[in-house]
Amino acid sequence: MKKILLLTTALSGALLSACFSTEISMSMGNMRLINSSAEPQEVMDFATKVCKNDFYLGASFLSKNSKEYRFKCVKAEDNEVLTPIPGTVIPTGKSMPAATGVSKL
Repeated sequence: MKKILLLTTALSGALLSACFSTEISMSMGNMRLINSSAEPQEVMDFATKVCKNDFYLGASFLSKNSKEYRFKCVKAEDNEVLTPIPGTVIPTGKSMPAATGVSKL
């Protein structure tokens, strides 16, 4: 039983070390610096998710240096176009439902 457990632990550790790494290395205001060894589309998806979790419309790509990606989180009222990483697309999420309220005339 111990041999199976050790073998399973060794295999899962080897598989995890082969996975890509994506992490936020700096977050200041609406700027995000992301270090990643993943494919550009996966980085774009991650950046969009991070910005949306912080109540922004999405992430706009600014620059890349080696494995560092720089993004700007954009608010809806900024009227700014979201720029994807070249060769990728910005993931589309579910649209926000329209506000429904009763107005008195």
